[in-house]
Amino acid sequence: MGGPTDRRILVTGALGQIGMELLEALSEKFGAENIVATDIREPDNFENAEINFLKLDVLDFDKFENLITEYNINEVYHLAAILSASGEKNPELCWKINMDGLMNVLELSRKYKFRIFAPSSIAVFGSDVGNLARQNSPLNPSTIYGITKVAGELMAEYYHSAHGVDIRGLRYPGLVSWKVMPGGGTTDYAVEIFHKAVSSKKYACFVERDTRLPMMYIDDAIRATLQLMDAPSESLTIRGGYNLPSLNFTAEELYFKIKEKIPAFECTFEPDHRQEYADSWPDETDGALSQNDWGFELEFDLDSMCTIMIESLS
Repeated sequence: MGGPTDRRILVTGALGQIGMELLEALSEKFGAENIVATDIREPDNFENAEINFLKLDVLDFDKFENLITEYNINEVYHLAAILSASGEKNPELCWKINMDGLMNVLELSRKYKFRIFAPSSIAVFGSDVGNLARQNSPLNPSTIYGITKVAGELMAEYYHSAHGVDIRGLRYPGLVSWKVMPGGGTTDYAVEIFHKAVSSKKYACFVERDTRLPMMYIDDAIRATLQLMDAPSESLTIRGGYNLPSLNFTAEELYFKIKEKIPAFECTFEPDHRQEYADSWPDETDGALSQNDWGFELEFDLDSMCTIMIESLS
C-alpha cells in the first residue's frame, strides 16, 4: 500500500454510526473518488456526491466479488453487522449477517489479496471478566452478538496465519457520536441522552444510574481505525481485535456532566432488558497493547466529549 492514490477502498455497512463518520475521514485522507460506500439500504440523504454509493447485501457473494474486481478494491472496511440488543431479538439473523458476511470478506481477500478492517467489540467479554478487561481476559460473552465477535476474532487470526490475509480489528467500546444515531446497541443510551438533553430536556435512561461501561468519543475511534490500518504489518501482534483505552463513567455521572451544561435537563433511570447485557460487560478496558504496538492514545475525556456533543447537536 503506497500513497493515498493507491488506496481503493470499499466500506460495507456504510450508513451506520461508524460508517458515516469513517467515510468522511477516508474521503479527506484518500480522496472521495477512491471510495465505494455500500449498505443493504438506500441512503435517505447521502451528502458526499463524489463517493460512489452502491446497494450491497454482504451475503451476496457474487455481487460482492463483482464490486471488488470492477473497482479494483484493495482495502475493505467491513462494518456490516447486527448489534447486541437487535441481535437478541433475532439470533439466527445476527449469526448469519455477522459470520457469513465476514466469511465472504475473508474468502474474497484470500482470492484477491486486499486488506481488511473488521471491528470487534467489548461484547466479547462476559460477567467473569471483572471490572477491567485486559487484552488476554477470558472471552465468555452473554449475547449472540458477542459470540459472533469472538468467532470473528478467531476467524481473523486463522485466515491471517493460515492464508496470509492482512486483517485488522479493534474491540470498540461504546461509541458516542452526534451525526448518526446508533443502531441497536446496549451502549446507545450514551448517545440518546445527548439528543434528549438538547431537544426535550428529559430522558428515561434504559440502564441503572450506577451502570459503568467503557466508552469513547467517535473521533478517537475513527482515528484509532485509521492509525491501525496505517501501522506496519510486522508491528501488529493481534489480528482479531485490539483492546482500546477507554473512558469509563456511570450513566448518572454522564447525566450530571450534561446537567452542568444544560441545567434544565432531567433524567430518570428505568432499566429494561439491556441492563442484563450491560451488567455482563467490564467497567473499562486496558489498551496497553494498542499503545505499545501502534501508539494509540485517547484525545477526548468526558468533559470535552460532552462539550462537543452538546455544541454540535445545538
